[in-house]
Amino acid sequence: MTRSFETEKAALADVVAIPVTPFAEDGSLDTAAHRALLRRLLDGGVRTLTPNGNTGEFYALTPEERRLVTEVTVEEAGDRAAVLVGVGHDVPTAVTAARHARDAGAGMLMVHQPVHPYVSEGGWVDYHRAIAEAVPELGIVPYIRNPLLGGERLAELGAACPNVIGVKYAVPDASRFAGFARDAGLDRFVWVAGLAEPYAPSYFASGATGFTSGLVNVAPSVSLEMLTALRAGDYPAAMKVWEQIRRFEELRAANSSADNVTVVKEALAALGLCRRDIRPPSRELPEGNRAEVAAIAAGWQA
Repeated sequence: MTRSFETEKAALADVVAIPVTPFAEDGSLDTAAHRALLRRLLDGGVRTLTPNGNTGEFYALTPEERRLVTEVTVEEAGDRAAVLVGVGHDVPTAVTAARHARDAGAGMLMVHQPVHPYVSEGGWVDYHRAIAEAVPELGIVPYIRNPLLGGERLAELGAACPNVIGVKYAVPDASRFAGFARDAGLDRFVWVAGLAEPYAPSYFASGATGFTSGLVNVAPSVSLEMLTALRAGDYPAAMKVWEQIRRFEELRAANSSADNVTVVKEALAALGLCRRDIRPPSRELPEGNRAEVAAIAAGWQA
């Protein structure tokens, strides 16, 4: 009997938080700070966590660190939140991480966009199918950043793998998203706006029912306020939240998102929640820009 994954699908139709990975002064993972940040998200009402996402610096972590991040997140989430573990790299590495996530107690995987200079549409299907078939017990969520990928390829993957249940769509084009979702099967998958709050209103208008968030690390109530408005179809209210977060997200998106994670960690550092340390090829925010980020973060706590 094929699983329906209804619980997992409901978790995707929500604010899908991408927690940061805090580092200690010696450069190692700061597990105590990590646990505290996860508990802050849970206490703030977040019900879906994605360890090893881009905001968690997935590509800057070692395999051992990624496993530890997964384990800590599953432990803290308990029965309070669903866990959607990021996996990627080559197929054997992704499958090993997928099986570890399953054994640790996670219920879903987010498969990062394949990192390769030559990605064919058929090869994209093969890559995700190999991972999905290795862990049929887990819900699979491809992370799509490739604007050239057609919705028909996702439909093909979904037909072969019933456990592919949702999509994190992160191409910055609402019209393309609308067409892609309908070519793939609007009702077959849960559609998550993968470019967070700035794109959530336009993507919800075309069929998304959840959105990812890095900002939620700083201000869970702000992200949840936008979700409430979008679920109600109250776009004017959602756009009021959009205006509140606009400058913060502009800072993150500047220079091809060079400071995407940096700005989030800077805000958390300003609030005294973790260090601002970030690994190359990202870099800490220059001192001249820190005051603005601190002021925005403080305003959300008022």
